[in-house]
Parts: sequence; structure tokens; C-alpha cells
Amino acid sequence: MDAIDEKIIAELTRNARIPHAELAARVLLSRNAVRQRIERLERQGHIAGYTIVRPGETAGADVVSALVLVYRQDRMRGGDVLAALKRIPEVVTCEILSGDFDIMVRLEAASLERVRGIWEEIAQMPGVRDTVTALTLSRVVNRPRGSASSAEEE
Repeated sequence: MDAIDEKIIAELTRNARIPHAELAARVLLSRNAVRQRIERLERQGHIAGYTIVRPGETAGADVVSALVLVYRQDRMRGGDVLAALKRIPEVVTCEILSGDFDIMVRLEAASLERVRGIWEEIAQMPGVRDTVTALTLSRVVNRPRGSASSAEEE
């Protein structure tokens, strides 16, 4: 995946129904090039599907979510770890941190077994020294990007 693929995914995350022509204008490609990239991203598993969320429902209610905090062996030369994390479709967020941990990864997977498999994959990556994993028990706030007023309560 390159920077344009990342932009396409970001735009589709904001609006999965965006017309290819409009998406093409936003990422500075032709409509046909955008269509081909989307098809490739789907084949490679970077786009696993599109969903409908009805008002009042929680998206991904049947998804297992986890945080994996990663210690790298070398903070300054850990690009291979980041590249490998980008290739895992269930990684929905990957952030470089200051402080004790180097990377925070949020996973959203179809099962606990898949979370365990991804954790094992991350722990065995060259350049990873250690990991700490926490499963999400419940989501108290789930705000769409750019929205400060759409909190969910339990």
C-alpha cells in the first residue's frame, strides 16, 4: 500500500458510498485508476467489506477489539515492524507513541482466536522485543471522526 491507497481508504472510511469520480478528484487520479486500486485493495484484504449502520445501532457489535502495545528492539530502525502491521487487515489503528511503549495497535477481528493469531504474528516479527495486549470489554464512547457530540452511553 502506498500513500494514495491510504488516502483512498481514509475517504472510503468517511463515506463508503463516495462516487469514484469524486474520490478520484480527492486523490488526484483518474476514475478508472481509483476503481482499479479499490479492486486491488479488496483482493489484498485491505478492504474487507462495506457495512450499513442504522441510527441507534453500534457498528461492529460482533467484533472482538483489542489493543496491542508493542516494544521494538530499536525505536529508530523499526520501519519493518510498521510495514508488517500495515499489511494486517484487522489493524484499524497503528500509532507511534512516546514513553514506555513504542507502538499502539488497535485490532478489530471476527473472533478471539483471530486476535490471538495476530498477537502471535506481531510477537514473532523481527524487531519486536515484547508486547502487552488488552481486550476491549465494552465501548463507552465511539465518536466518528470530526464529531464531538455523538457519544454512546451504556
